[in-house]
Amino acid sequence: MAVLFYSAIMPAEPWRDALLAREPRLDFRVYPEFGAVDEIDCLLAWRPPSGTFARLQQLRLIYATGAGVDQLFADPELPPDLPIARLVDPAQGNEMAAYVMAVVLARHRQLALLADQQRAGEWRFPEYRYVTDLRVGVMGLGALGATVAQLLAQCGFPVAGWSRRPKQLGGITCYAGADGLDAFLARTDMLICLLPLTPQTDGILNAALFRRLPRGAYVVNAARGHHVVDEDLIAALDAGQLSGATLDVFRKEPLPAEHPFWRHPEVAITPHVASLAKPDSVADQILENLRRLRAGAALLNQVDRQAGY
Repeated sequence: MAVLFYSAIMPAEPWRDALLAREPRLDFRVYPEFGAVDEIDCLLAWRPPSGTFARLQQLRLIYATGAGVDQLFADPELPPDLPIARLVDPAQGNEMAAYVMAVVLARHRQLALLADQQRAGEWRFPEYRYVTDLRVGVMGLGALGATVAQLLAQCGFPVAGWSRRPKQLGGITCYAGADGLDAFLARTDMLICLLPLTPQTDGILNAALFRRLPRGAYVVNAARGHHVVDEDLIAALDAGQLSGATLDVFRKEPLPAEHPFWRHPEVAITPHVASLAKPDSVADQILENLRRLRAGAALLNQVDRQAGY
């Protein structure tokens, strides 16, 4: 059984080392060195280059190396019946939680304001904000969202979560479905989007949703760029309905130089760096699925194509 690895941003060596340390006999190949294509059973990739699927006629499994699989569904060459497995990586959940916590704390403790005061040589005590005063809401309570919500709650923030289906998380007020969205938004001062991208969530961060948040709310999107309607976000910022936004993902990446997000004073941009899967953390999971593939057994974390995740 051969595995072909492709990534435009992650080096292959840590993936090779983690997998071969556990299974030295694994035939691990790195794009574009296909070798004998009819021997490749699994593609380990996030957004494979055009033409990859046409060459891999014997492919039996694609393993998505990112948190989502929407980029695979967007590929018109994706075989309709090819099983897809997603990584469930506790380490990646911690990485995402660290990113979100950094954004939340910097905003809550007014670090940008304090930095401005330092540059101006000003000693002024800003209005103090208690942790319990900032109501955080996490949209999406999957593996990443649940980890983020629980870490924020452990730090004392009042945290609520919203998901498509009802969920229960200790210390988190959970809302679900269309019926729960209004109540969730009404109590949220800082909105964290970690939803999967599906037809139902495409454009969900729009003018109608922003109006249902308390005036002056802050938005963080570390999920997918297509969740945000860019023009609606800018309009909500300009009108004061939102006080700011931190964006890690965008409809087009890299973000074009002419995009107004670059120049908006209330938008903070990070270049899709919130989290990455850690090879050592997921190698056993990948190898177990390869064993299941050989045995014809049910796969771990197989994607439901109809649900989109």
